[in-house]
Amino acid sequence: MTGVEAFEREIVVSRETLAQLGRYEALLRKWNPAINLVSAATLDVVWTRHFLDSAQLFEMAELKEGHWVDLGSGGGFPGLVIAILAFELPIRVTLVESDQRKAAFLATVARDLGLNVRVLAERAEKLPPQGADILSARALAPLSTLLGFAERHLAPSGTALFPKGGAQQNEVIEAENHWTFEAQACSSRTDPAAVVLKIKGVSRV
Repeated sequence: MTGVEAFEREIVVSRETLAQLGRYEALLRKWNPAINLVSAATLDVVWTRHFLDSAQLFEMAELKEGHWVDLGSGGGFPGLVIAILAFELPIRVTLVESDQRKAAFLATVARDLGLNVRVLAERAEKLPPQGADILSARALAPLSTLLGFAERHLAPSGTALFPKGGAQQNEVIEAENHWTFEAQACSSRTDPAAVVLKIKGVSRV
């Protein structure tokens, strides 16, 4: 089974969306040797390791309209995948990436694919509050730090989606020393040991 077939088995999308993801993959392969957007070992499994891992957040969010903010977007995961999947919906996507070269890559993909994306080459803690309906961050920081970003950038009724690995329970326990929040652990489709923490109601203890 190819990576595309494995992706399609989990996520139902149009042929146009698959084509957009294919163009994104081509740009990722073109830029990666110069910028190291993803590890070379994961390029050949990009459809499952990165695209599917990102797309599952879009399904969990159930967002039909509004503002999605992705922190530490790096090579575009999950933010660019979200923007591709949301192409025909009234959803605007903001990608926050402090590395100037990676931010340039994100802007290039967004322009070439005609996506409704804004790229901010800033650090999350320096940005004014974004009022996000959905806030995501993949492999960016410990949960306690991410909750600080959530308090700053989420709309009052917003939801944060943070993929975490097998040690996530330790991060939750540590974060509870500093934060009050509601967290639901959703099983990951790409790693049986991983979860996506779906978080609401963040406030400082």
